[in-house]
Amino acid sequence: MISSASFRPTRSTTVPHSGYPSPDWQCLADAEPLVRDWLFDPGSLTRRLVQLSDDHFGVTVLLQDWQPLRDEECLALGVPPASQGWVREVCLLGHGQPWVFARSVAARSGLQASDLDLQALGNRSLGELLFCDPAFVRGPIQTCRYPARWLPAQQAGEGLWARRSRFDRGPLAVLVAEVFLPPLWQAVRTQVESR
Repeated sequence: MISSASFRPTRSTTVPHSGYPSPDWQCLADAEPLVRDWLFDPGSLTRRLVQLSDDHFGVTVLLQDWQPLRDEECLALGVPPASQGWVREVCLLGHGQPWVFARSVAARSGLQASDLDLQALGNRSLGELLFCDPAFVRGPIQTCRYPARWLPAQQAGEGLWARRSRFDRGPLAVLVAEVFLPPLWQAVRTQVESR
C-alpha cells in the first residue's frame, strides 16, 4: 500500500498536458515490419532491452509523484477525468543511452485498494515487476505517434512511435506507455546488420 506522503515530489519533466489534444491510440500501426515487431511484441520489453544491450541495461527515474492524470489516461483506466494518480516517468537505457521513455500511471483509488508498493521499485523496471507477477493480466497493445511536447526536452522528437497497454490485477490497473527513441532503432538495426 502506498500513501501520498510516501513520495518525495519531483519536478515534472514534461510539459503539462492540459489544452493539448490527446494522441490517437490505435490497435494497429502503419510502420515498417522491424518497428511493428517491437511495438506489438507481447513479451517483456525490459527483457528484450537487456538482451539487445548485452546486459548493459539501466533505468533512470525522471519523476515519481501524485498528479492529476491526463484525460486519455483517465479514460483508459476507467476513472473520472482529472483523477489523482501515481505517475512514474523513466528512461530505459542501453549502454548508458536513453532507448525508451516510459510513463506509467495508476489511479489513486486502485493503488490504495492494492498491496503493491510502487515506490519500492527504485531504479528497477516496472515492466519486469508486471511480467513477474502472474496475477497481472495485460490488455491489448495500442500504438500512436507520441506528442513531442509530452517528452523530456532531451528526448523530444516529432513522430516517435509509442505503445501502451493496461495491466490489471484485481482493483488495480496500471497503464504503461513506452516511447521508442531513435538510439534504440540504431541499436536494433546494427544488431540486424551484424547477423
